[in-house]
Amino acid sequence: MRKALVIVSVLSLFAFALQFVLAAVGGFTRPASDDAYALHSVNGMAVIPILTVLTALFAALAKAPGKLIGLALLPFGLVVLQPLIAMLADASTDASGVSTPLGLTIGGLHALNGIVAVHVMVGVSRAARKLADPVPGGEARLVVREGEPV
Repeated sequence: MRKALVIVSVLSLFAFALQFVLAAVGGFTRPASDDAYALHSVNGMAVIPILTVLTALFAALAKAPGKLIGLALLPFGLVVLQPLIAMLADASTDASGVSTPLGLTIGGLHALNGIVAVHVMVGVSRAARKLADPVPGGEARLVVREGEPV
């Protein structure tokens, strides 16, 4: 189960990295349209949530510490927040539908929230690898923070 946790956490991390690429594809597609973000939406609203839930599930099945299970679930919550941030940004346009400074600032939070989710997944992936890597003597060891064995 621990190797499965490592695999699914790495796949989750890859899906998050791909999400930034797909956002750039949408941003650089000409002519600009909402369809340009279709792959970004599918990855962010289907693939990433499934992988983050699987990561938490495998962490629980691998008998990982509760902290790791909670950290594995955190990106799911951050992903749920993403469309809400995007809707708030879109709703913050002026009467003619033009972006406002407030809307652009809120839109920037969408990217920042994504960066936080990636950072959390990096930590989850590292912790999963440490959990799966047995130390001499046959016991597995997890270091949540440097110098803090769990």
